[in-house]
Amino acid sequence: MSIETIPVQLDLQSRRRAEAAAWRQTLTERRILCVNMISSPGAGKTSLLQAMARHWADRPRMAVLVGDIATDRDAERLAPFVPVKQLTTGGACHLELPLVLAGWEQLNLQGIEFLIIENVGNLVCPASHDLGEHLRVVVLSVTEGDDKPGKYPKAFRTSQACVINKVDLLPYVPFSVSAVTEDAHRVHAGLPVMPVSASTGEGVRAWCEFLTDRRRQLLTEV
Repeated sequence: MSIETIPVQLDLQSRRRAEAAAWRQTLTERRILCVNMISSPGAGKTSLLQAMARHWADRPRMAVLVGDIATDRDAERLAPFVPVKQLTTGGACHLELPLVLAGWEQLNLQGIEFLIIENVGNLVCPASHDLGEHLRVVVLSVTEGDDKPGKYPKAFRTSQACVINKVDLLPYVPFSVSAVTEDAHRVHAGLPVMPVSASTGEGVRAWCEFLTDRRRQLLTEV
């Protein structure tokens, strides 16, 4: 029996990168800054988004796509504040672009300046997938310990900002902001590190101003 080899020559990763780049360009043309938030479970991404929505309560500025393995609980928490769509993966540990695009089509984007993708809680897989974002942000809670950048280097190396959440708990946990910043900078030199408390509002204004500045920079490219 003869064996014939048929070369497919299909580079799936290149195709996915091209699709992500095309969507990123679409968002840029619509003057929307897309932020992909990654973290481990319980870091407080949803609480941070609620705090951001309260800060921007003067007018609709933000829409959210929430990724979870199961349930729409986080979307329910955000629904009183912003346009939101739950993306349920059914077991997958990260979001991928087709699901993000499906959720995007169901959002009310009138007047939106920021699209936030709240990825599935995981510091490993989401770091390897381009969702068409302009900015990837890794959110770290002080309750997780200050050794995470060195333990999960790709999450910090591929991010353009790091938010340290729950700083109101610093008096009660063994966590050093300076130590985690040094560790993060060993992985990614110059990575902006921003301490916040979603509960008290500390640092939220500075974080929102950081995003506003990034959007302003984006608009110079349009």
